[in-house]
Amino acid sequence: MAASAGSRLKHADALKRQNRLEQWTLLGLAAPALVVIVLVVLIPVGWLFYLSFLGGDGQFSLENYQKMLKYKSYARTFMTTFQVSILTTLICILIGYPLAYFLAQLPNRIAGLFMLTVLLPFWTSLLVRTYAWLVLLQRKGILNDFAIQIGLWDSPVKLVHNMTGTLIGMAHIMLPFLVLPLYNAMKKIDRDLMQAASNLGATPTRAFWQIYFPLSMPGMVAGSLIVFVLCLGFYVTPAVLGGGRVIMVATQITAILENQYDWGAASALGVVLLVATILVLILASRLFKLDSALFGKG
Repeated sequence: MAASAGSRLKHADALKRQNRLEQWTLLGLAAPALVVIVLVVLIPVGWLFYLSFLGGDGQFSLENYQKMLKYKSYARTFMTTFQVSILTTLICILIGYPLAYFLAQLPNRIAGLFMLTVLLPFWTSLLVRTYAWLVLLQRKGILNDFAIQIGLWDSPVKLVHNMTGTLIGMAHIMLPFLVLPLYNAMKKIDRDLMQAASNLGATPTRAFWQIYFPLSMPGMVAGSLIVFVLCLGFYVTPAVLGGGRVIMVATQITAILENQYDWGAASALGVVLLVATILVLILASRLFKLDSALFGKG
């Protein structure tokens, strides 16, 4: 009896040692990635927070955050940033959902060929794409000339250096980030479900809205969040196509550093944007269950 109890204790101790050894092994394998995360993410973000709490005299101060409450221009900048991000996301959904649905209905080989057109923008520099839209949308650009020739309008329309041009350029750049996860979610939907709904008397429209659309929601939520978060930090496209009239947070940070060389104020803007982004993700995780949307968990 005592011998069996002793053997069980030895076996338990051996299992504990083995578990500890496995944990240390996993930690050792993950160490390079952890070091990179610390160097590339944690230290820069920590330094950003540190600078945001430094006043003009180099002492700890809330001066930089008080400026945001004092001057309305900061509030307008954040409102513009979120407005542009939301509108760009909605435009991408309106264009990307039908496109992803079309691709999902095609055979894999043909869909792969069409998918190249979606991925084609990734092969071109963001700056090149932005200036290409500037050439297309300006008053004497190709689009205005073509529209006047076919009689859509009589005089050149201002399509650039405003909100319209900014949204067009950003939607073009962000569209693939919505289509890819949405297409992936749609390809996983069993087509027999729609056939079964039809056999049970559902019209194609009713079957789509009650079966297909809910099953595609995880992909749409994941893609929309990717587009929205990336739009919050956009700089090049609003600066070029907005013409200085669409001022987002990244544009404001650049202006503060170039004109005032105020690292504290610029860091505070970055911190507030980071915190706002995290809050948006937390809210979205509560509303849409991000673990299901992003990783397909039930």
